[in-house]
Amino acid sequence: MTDGGVRRRRAFIGSFTAAGGPGIVTAAVAASGGALTALSSVDGVPDPSYLTLAPGGGLLYAVSETSEGAVAAYRVAEDRLERAGAPVPVDGQGPTHLSLHAGHVLTANYGSGSVTAVPLRPDGTLADAPSAVLQHTGSGPHTRRQQGPHAHQVQPDPSGRWAVSVDLGTDSVRVCVLTEGELTVHREIALRPGSGPRHLVFHPDGTRAYVVNELTPTVTACHWDAEDGTLKPLTETQVLPAAPAGDAYPSGIVAAPDGRFVWIATRGEDVLSTFAVEGEELRLIGTVPCGGHWPRALTESEGFLYAANERSGDVTWFAVDPDTGLPRYEGSIEVPAASCVVLG
Repeated sequence: MTDGGVRRRRAFIGSFTAAGGPGIVTAAVAASGGALTALSSVDGVPDPSYLTLAPGGGLLYAVSETSEGAVAAYRVAEDRLERAGAPVPVDGQGPTHLSLHAGHVLTANYGSGSVTAVPLRPDGTLADAPSAVLQHTGSGPHTRRQQGPHAHQVQPDPSGRWAVSVDLGTDSVRVCVLTEGELTVHREIALRPGSGPRHLVFHPDGTRAYVVNELTPTVTACHWDAEDGTLKPLTETQVLPAAPAGDAYPSGIVAAPDGRFVWIATRGEDVLSTFAVEGEELRLIGTVPCGGHWPRALTESEGFLYAANERSGDVTWFAVDPDTGLPRYEGSIEVPAASCVVLG
């Protein structure tokens, strides 16, 4: 999107409609900074908690994080979104994440502990039904949160060869192959029992990955081999400088485009942690308040960080110091039950 030759950037904010959220908010991104201004919202799909943009930004995809579970597509029409077909059931419960891979939308279904593949038509709209549902199996030692599998994230690796799913309930990461619409497990990598892995981010060089753990406030640095589809856990680092006084549940994790820093949001403590990348290890530099309560997701874009603060109902943004990597609070926008931010 351009205006007089200047690219007009947009942000899209997901929310939980069951908790009073407006659905998906479209916001303008200031040309000279990272400030957001709400433009419109659409609420045709319940609980669109996680979003992803198609390459080029013409289509937006959203999960519907409900017990039935669905995925929906929207066309991006300047300052608003327009539905591009009916939502498609994912045959899984509570999808919490989605990504694009090999001509499909993949969803991680937390409630049922599965990953779904929905084919895309040539115009980017969704096929009428999934082509595959891969059921995870297993459990973990946490009696309340790990009685069974809970797929929390799925994404392609940087090479585009593999689909990688992170399962909080089984303390593991699965490396999968998508062939002719079918998903199969290539390898399952065990992480520390009880850690509760939530999300994974790849380093820009494609040889390292970092897994943020929800049930213990830590991050696991790993070596990634795209040739063999192998993830090797190396070190585990605390995301907070001291033991938390109360709840501390890490959520979002992002890596700097230049690979020098990694940032993690932690709910309860309500902070953003900054790590320096030092070889195959991470070193905690410091933490800053997230500017709200219960930061569910974290996004980086053009030198700014955006935190979706679910319980305070806002999105906050931070300018990143290019030398230290530390975020500096810049502003906020009200979005009740905010859950995710993507920028295009």
